[in-house]
Amino acid sequence: MVSKIVVSLIPVFLLLLLLLYLDSMKLVKKHLLSLCLIWGVISAIMSFFSNTWLIQHLGIPFDTYSGFVAPVLEEVIKLLLLWVLVRKNRIGFMIDGAIYGFSIGAAFSFCENLYYLFAFAGEQGNLAVWITRGFGTAVMHCGTTAIFGILCMSAINRKASLAMATITGAAAAILIHGIFNQFLLSPLVSTLLVLIVIPATIAVIFKNNEGTIRKWLELEFDSEVAMLQMIRKGKFAETRTGEFLMSVKNHFPTEVVVDMYCFISLYLELSLKAKSMMMLRENDIIVASDPETPAKLKELKALEISIGKAGYLAISPVLRMSRKDLWKISSLG
Repeated sequence: MVSKIVVSLIPVFLLLLLLLYLDSMKLVKKHLLSLCLIWGVISAIMSFFSNTWLIQHLGIPFDTYSGFVAPVLEEVIKLLLLWVLVRKNRIGFMIDGAIYGFSIGAAFSFCENLYYLFAFAGEQGNLAVWITRGFGTAVMHCGTTAIFGILCMSAINRKASLAMATITGAAAAILIHGIFNQFLLSPLVSTLLVLIVIPATIAVIFKNNEGTIRKWLELEFDSEVAMLQMIRKGKFAETRTGEFLMSVKNHFPTEVVVDMYCFISLYLELSLKAKSMMMLRENDIIVASDPETPAKLKELKALEISIGKAGYLAISPVLRMSRKDLWKISSLG
């Protein structure tokens, strides 16, 4: 019984720990990771009762249900929280999207395999069955939600449609799940394919995405430092952003222009702080949070409201305020 527990429940969490280790940028937030693990448990419970009810009332063979209905139901439930986090801009990069998605799948598969252990471990003595569940089915569940997170964040970073990415990501997750449940290949071959392809794909994405993050940090850090120095020297009007602001000042009340100037200055300060924290975390240097940061974040939000949508849109093209940049600021909170 102990060997069945080890091979069916432990592997996905070892892989999750490996992904967290590979995340050298330390992008994942503990409270969001915990929330994803909890949602994985909740989604497993919801899926169990929903599947049980539907099997009883649809009147279709179990194999048909497992191959065509269960993947849709389970993936949609699993992906709900991840989609909300993406939509609310709580995820900044493909790396953390993959880890949050993987953690949901890990908790989901843990509950599913735990149920199968209690229900069928006594009847099924073949250890290969539990190896297949632990290394195949469980990793498949993790991989589908991770792929959804990757595709959504990839679309956002490319400024593509989130709606289309949601449909594509959900379809990919359902398709992978459905094909796996069809048993087109032997369970052992399917398990080996899942165990090789999914972790390898995520590892490649990690490597490429971390290179992109470093370039983004290096390129923008220098330009923001230079701009903030010009502001503090009283030479803001000589910068590109300053020239742009002067060119549109006649279109806004004086007090709004002043608030726009304050917003730009505070935004740059917080942006540099966020980038510095990311760089330090990458080098395993932990710095205590600045007690003044929460107040500054509130002030930035108040200034955003004060300048209004028109003022915000006016400065956003020259100040680099992409979704990724705004996530970086929010990560300070």
